[in-house]
Amino acid sequence: MILIEVLLLPDERTRHIYERIDEKTAQLPWFVREYVDKKMRTMSPRSLLNYCHDYLIFFDWLIAEGFCQGPRTDIPLECLENLTPQSIENFLSYLQFRLQNDKFTINRKLSSLKSLFNYLQNVAETSDLKPYLIRNVMAKIAFNKIKEDQETVAQKMAGKILWNDEYESFRQFVARDYREIIKNNKKLLNFHTLNAERDTAIVSLILGSGLRLSEIVGLDLHDVDFQKRMVRVIRKGNKEQYVFFSEQAGLDLTDYLAVRQKKYNVAASNQALFVSASMGPKGTTGRLSARAIENLVKKYAVAFGKPSLSVHKLRHSFATRYQAENNDIPKLRRQLGHSAIQTTMIYTHLSNDELKRAVDHMDDHFKGPNNKEWD
Repeated sequence: MILIEVLLLPDERTRHIYERIDEKTAQLPWFVREYVDKKMRTMSPRSLLNYCHDYLIFFDWLIAEGFCQGPRTDIPLECLENLTPQSIENFLSYLQFRLQNDKFTINRKLSSLKSLFNYLQNVAETSDLKPYLIRNVMAKIAFNKIKEDQETVAQKMAGKILWNDEYESFRQFVARDYREIIKNNKKLLNFHTLNAERDTAIVSLILGSGLRLSEIVGLDLHDVDFQKRMVRVIRKGNKEQYVFFSEQAGLDLTDYLAVRQKKYNVAASNQALFVSASMGPKGTTGRLSARAIENLVKKYAVAFGKPSLSVHKLRHSFATRYQAENNDIPKLRRQLGHSAIQTTMIYTHLSNDELKRAVDHMDDHFKGPNNKEWD
């Protein structure tokens, strides 16, 4: 499935996900299909697909445990009405002990069920204006309490960001090496030829500054100061700030701006730094959207072999590298635009090589003469 999505453009990937949603909802009761249809407008297709998967597991469990009879598609609302809190707790135990789901995954699946049941009780109405469900058992079920320290959060993040040589490898992949993967697909190859400088500049700027997605989207041409290597951004709370970017990001931005007008035929009135290709014979070039930037980063990340990468993970990658090389939390806090220094402190846990070395050398204290271990 990942290989298929690598070869699809963002709009094609979205259509492919919706096709998979249709396949799964066709196997679910009518009221679940109705709920999913209502959520199409407000939820991302990927989240909806996860919800559908959760519902299949839940309804299969109901049938296996004898709460409902017949095929999954014929399960009536009355079956949900008669569930008890204990039966739901049994289902959560099934997720934990039989399916080996961790507490985060169980909470996510519980959240999808709570959303469905809330819709059936508080949103959906019959023809005589009565709710589908009078009694909502999910409202009585609490989420797992999960409390993590910064060390735990940091280590979970560690496997999802770029390290060491991966920074430049990923940048080079976006700029050039991605073409090797798509060389036999003329449409994708032409698309990359058009957007290579722009996409490289975006990735390079995030890796060289730690800017947020919204800040990247909002940049205009006059916000970039190449002499000082700074960009003017509007941060959370509508605060104006000037943020430094790396020398490499400056070079990649220069390369992009050299082709911006010619490749995208941008109107003089369009001051957006990053623009989209015009669509159709009369299409106009506009500011590149947040969703488009998310999709292009995800496209390269999957093809690069690190599908967990996202715009936010690139920001984390910058912060981790900055902290490892400079060890200056106050400056990093300002660079990232964090309001609380506790948020920035997480990066001190991502590159604590001294602690690792100390643990690695612990065995030395338990060895006697001639390097023999004590009994």
